[in-house]
Amino acid sequence: MSRIILSILLVVLLSPGFVSAQVKVRVFADRKPSGVSLLADKGRFELDIYDGTPTVVEPGDLVVFAMYGDRIAVKLKNSVSFTVDSLIVRGLGVNDLFFLRVNGTPGERRHYSGSLKCYADLGVMVLINLCDQEEYVAGVVRTEGGPGRRIEYLKSQALLARTYLYRHLDRHLIDGYNLCDHTHCQAFNGVTSDSLVLRAVKETRNQVILAADSTLIISAFHSNCGGETSTSDFVWLASHAYLKKVNDPFCQKSPNARWKKTIPLAEWESYLKRSGFQGPGKTPLSYNFVQDKRQNNYKAGSFPIPFNRIRNDFDLKSSFFSVTREGNSIILRGRGYGHGVGLCQEGAMVMAARGFLSDEIIKFYYSDVIITDVKNARPLKVIKTINSSD
Repeated sequence: MSRIILSILLVVLLSPGFVSAQVKVRVFADRKPSGVSLLADKGRFELDIYDGTPTVVEPGDLVVFAMYGDRIAVKLKNSVSFTVDSLIVRGLGVNDLFFLRVNGTPGERRHYSGSLKCYADLGVMVLINLCDQEEYVAGVVRTEGGPGRRIEYLKSQALLARTYLYRHLDRHLIDGYNLCDHTHCQAFNGVTSDSLVLRAVKETRNQVILAADSTLIISAFHSNCGGETSTSDFVWLASHAYLKKVNDPFCQKSPNARWKKTIPLAEWESYLKRSGFQGPGKTPLSYNFVQDKRQNNYKAGSFPIPFNRIRNDFDLKSSFFSVTREGNSIILRGRGYGHGVGLCQEGAMVMAARGFLSDEIIKFYYSDVIITDVKNARPLKVIKTINSSD
């Protein structure tokens, strides 16, 4: 049997000369839109079905799309319905805004800028928003960072969101867009009018976070680290020098610093046996395990199970927890919320409240990084090795 090793060098060019001013974001990507209502808000648009005769859409006009077999049915004000394979509602100015509602969801109407492309793909309606990159960054900060935050915290989130954008511009390139709008990429619920968020994005415009070798970092963050961030290899196996363990005194009194979960002893023993443990424990204390510093594995006796696997299987807030048997129950006492890698949001909020600047917050959570204009970023080179046998 021979083994063929194919090495493919993918070079992602990330200098401004290779980056468009717009980003293509698939919106409502975690759903399967069957019906969409688009209401023009500000600016003028044209509905283009690629037949050479676009239709003008004025502010206040409503356009409705719906799946019709494997095509898109379109209904405009004062016109008959028709079907198309694809269409675009194209903004004609620089401040074009529209509202979107999908599947008739009551109370949920999102605000977007730019243009909207729509097409059917394997019976699913695909919606792609073409918007300005900085407006996208502001929308991400508002969605991921939340309202009512201090400016230096918001500037930290803007740096993270913009760094992610440029590092992952090709993430969905094969699908015909750059990024999706949920947690597979970055959460994005449309544009925002939050004045502090807009100020934070403006004051950090074009700035990103680079590693010591001038490549864009993996701008990971989470809600609360429980007092200690995690190295990246604990979560994703890959080690990055800038994603080191950091002792964080700032988040320990925050809302998500502590949690507790009770599991019936029989359920815990059944889970351990399914995982390969040859129990039961010899004594009532056999299941106890103290994790006062982050570790990779929980151990029942000498039998190890990754904490991350337990977290996923029991839908826990974090993998930073200790285990105690109390009677016929197992008590998990945990710290933090999220994977624990990179910036701790609740810690960063406290730092901002205490007067730390955004660059100080970033450099507290990421080791030996540089905050600079994206034009100074080196191209990101990724080596992918494909193994195949015949």
